[in-house]
Amino acid sequence: MTSLGSILIVGASAAGLSTAEALRRHGYQGGLTLLDAGPHLPYDRPPLSKQVLAGAWEPSRTQLRNEAQLDGLHAEFVLGEPAVALDAAARAVTTASGRVLRGDALVVATGLAPRRLPGQDGLAGVHVLRTLDDALTLRTHLTAAERLVVVGEGVLGAEIAATARTMGLDVTLAGMGRTLLGDQVGDVIGEMLAQTHAERGVRLRLGVTVEGLTGADGRVTGVRLASGELLSADAVVVAIGSRPATGWLQDSGLTVGDGVECDSRCRAAEGVYAVGDVASWDHEGLGRRLRLENRTNATEQAQVVAANILGADRPYTPIPYFWTDQYDVKIQAHGLPSPAAEVTIAEGDPAQHRFAALYRENGQVTGVIGWNMAKQARLLRQQALGSRQPTHPLTPA
Repeated sequence: MTSLGSILIVGASAAGLSTAEALRRHGYQGGLTLLDAGPHLPYDRPPLSKQVLAGAWEPSRTQLRNEAQLDGLHAEFVLGEPAVALDAAARAVTTASGRVLRGDALVVATGLAPRRLPGQDGLAGVHVLRTLDDALTLRTHLTAAERLVVVGEGVLGAEIAATARTMGLDVTLAGMGRTLLGDQVGDVIGEMLAQTHAERGVRLRLGVTVEGLTGADGRVTGVRLASGELLSADAVVVAIGSRPATGWLQDSGLTVGDGVECDSRCRAAEGVYAVGDVASWDHEGLGRRLRLENRTNATEQAQVVAANILGADRPYTPIPYFWTDQYDVKIQAHGLPSPAAEVTIAEGDPAQHRFAALYRENGQVTGVIGWNMAKQARLLRQQALGSRQPTHPLTPA
């Protein structure tokens, strides 16, 4: 095992915490520091748009580990300190307060920053949802609102619309795509999901551009579409995607494009690694560069990053996976179910709201979707996509 005096992890969410835990699990006993811009100890993000927003969970339930587990990690948590600069060669991070933290190895796990609409920051009642505080603020507003407009037809926008509708709000969802989750699952499954939302009373305005927001007395009053239609609203959620949180890496010495660019070992520079939503790496199994924005990838990639920090030489070659829960629909997606693929139903029946589908391109299966059929989708994944595992037992180097 490589001898390291200290390791600094920038980002204390799921990816950063999982990296720290994997390091300890595999015998690393040196200094370990987790730096995060937010004030909270590590918490889980997927419940924010569902259980927390609906009020079904108290915020404390999102915590990834209890106090005893975090104490057992023997790590220093530096919270509420945004990283503002990195010297990759020196492996030194400067925070907003001017503090400088260093490590013999450094892990970038700063995740994503939500995209915003022009002018939204000047209007009360316009929200994004990325953090626990975002979710709690939005919930407070929704409990007093009647009409919500969600801008964005991806996973987050659709989940927020579903949650708000179950809370009894009048909900309209607008987006540029032809269907819901079109970029993630294509038109066939996307149309089924759009129908599910419509049946629950969500008004859909798809295939349209949002031209801007309207307001009065500093508060949002609606969303204006390029078609000329005005969608009245007491609250608006902007869910038009996110960008990797890499602004602080300017002049760092790292290559930054669509995220922190890494090799197949998730290494961005000598002694510097990236993990989670912010990491773009060479996937040897697919022969292409990949960046994944989901909870599963954050924890799986962390295992390989930890192994490589400690002297292993392992490529990260996962089968991509994500899930989403909306109303009584649970969707699991394995592989890369691209919009260009041909979709066929392999098991079950869409009319019964339970099925598994295969995605094929050029005769090859590239993805598997389960709609309320998680077990069958997993089996189809094993049969059609193989059983590549992203994590490996650590062999000391």
